[in-house]
Amino acid sequence: MEKLWATLGTDLYLKPTGPGLRRGLTDALREAVRTGRLAPGTRLPSSRSLAADLGVARNTVADAYADLVAEGWLTARQGSGTRVTERATPRPSGRPAAQPREPGSLPYDLVPGRPDLSFFPRTEWLRAARRALASAPHEALGYGDPRGRAELRTALAGYLSRVRGVRADPERIVVCSGFAQGLKLLGEVLRDRAAGSPASPASLAVESYGLEVHWTIVERAGLRTVPLPFDDLGTGTEALTGEAAVLLSPAHQFPMGGALRPERRAAVVDWARRTGGLVLEDDYDGEFRYDRQPVGALQDLDPDHVVYLGTASKSLAPGLRLGWMVLPPSLVPEVVAVRETGGWSGGVLDQLTLAEFIVSGAYDRHVRAARLRYRRRRDALVQAVASRAPEVRVRGIAAGLHAVLELPPGSEASVVRAAAWQGLAVHGLSRHHHPHAAIEPLDALVVGYGTPPDHAWAGALEALCRALP
Repeated sequence: MEKLWATLGTDLYLKPTGPGLRRGLTDALREAVRTGRLAPGTRLPSSRSLAADLGVARNTVADAYADLVAEGWLTARQGSGTRVTERATPRPSGRPAAQPREPGSLPYDLVPGRPDLSFFPRTEWLRAARRALASAPHEALGYGDPRGRAELRTALAGYLSRVRGVRADPERIVVCSGFAQGLKLLGEVLRDRAAGSPASPASLAVESYGLEVHWTIVERAGLRTVPLPFDDLGTGTEALTGEAAVLLSPAHQFPMGGALRPERRAAVVDWARRTGGLVLEDDYDGEFRYDRQPVGALQDLDPDHVVYLGTASKSLAPGLRLGWMVLPPSLVPEVVAVRETGGWSGGVLDQLTLAEFIVSGAYDRHVRAARLRYRRRRDALVQAVASRAPEVRVRGIAAGLHAVLELPPGSEASVVRAAAWQGLAVHGLSRHHHPHAAIEPLDALVVGYGTPPDHAWAGALEALCRALP
């Protein structure tokens, strides 16, 4: 029977050198502390545990510890064990070099793309995690299905059908670590199709306004991005020609904030049926519509040609790294093949937790509470801009976690600088233009009113109003 103490210690790698076990062990420990491999405050294994691990007498370890305590490298207190001595870190000499300011390091943050992270439902998520882990079969902790856990795919199929009108089957859902990974997988599939057939185009149509990171992902996959025209009615889908696919955010265009008009939704589906192309639907914040019921998913018009992409990044938190794709049946084998060679789905425990969170109704309750919270913020933003800066127009539908503030011509750069002087981080619209888009420049701010925690919201809104012309 193994000694109980053999399972109670902590692991520590040491390689005693020099003459004699005691001296060799003492030197190895001293060197580990001196070089920082054993950080200040680190608790060392008990003398009995370390002696068993090294195969030496317990007194040898105890004597080495005593030597280093006497030298000041270690401290030993009853009830606290033996630890590396705490010591001050020496300050570098000379004037420190200026460090670049990290994104979001200004006192106030209205950068778009993130929810209020302080609103994450920690207590409810922890309860769901406990229930999910308690009921999970042992095999759930293995490599499993490259599409993701069946529990989450089944829960998503029901939720997306009920809330977004998506025609979803768990067999056609692939869980991914956020929208970016889903887009990367699809880009690789389209690239492989183009490489295997001269008739398959290696290009993806995109909106003239969007996220540079998405365009970069597609281009690194080997595809060319082709910006579509943009006018007062939104993205011009009638201009689609021979591209392999098109990437759209039809429920709430990012960043301009409009919904794709019915005739243009019909046009893009007709194009996909006629040419065999794919529509990649980015439904990044489809649950957050404030003035009416959300527009249904485009995917419902033609599940055989539309890929629906969703994520928990806006509804819960981007740090969860949970997203999903609802694929046309013909696309599933190709995406799974790329997934198997390029990385599996995200962490199993978070997938199981999200499945439990959805099935228990906690997800619906959280989204409804968040919808009310963000609607109040948007209303406060619109009212403040109307009263403090009447020349500034708020564009877009009442939805999502951001708004576009249209500025007087030629003023965008100066307003962004003024915001920084007020301690406010905010994006100008110009950073979201596709570099090859043939569009008239529009001076505007993209204001992420979902980003600040409650305690910072009033200050951020005040700083924004002071910066507006």
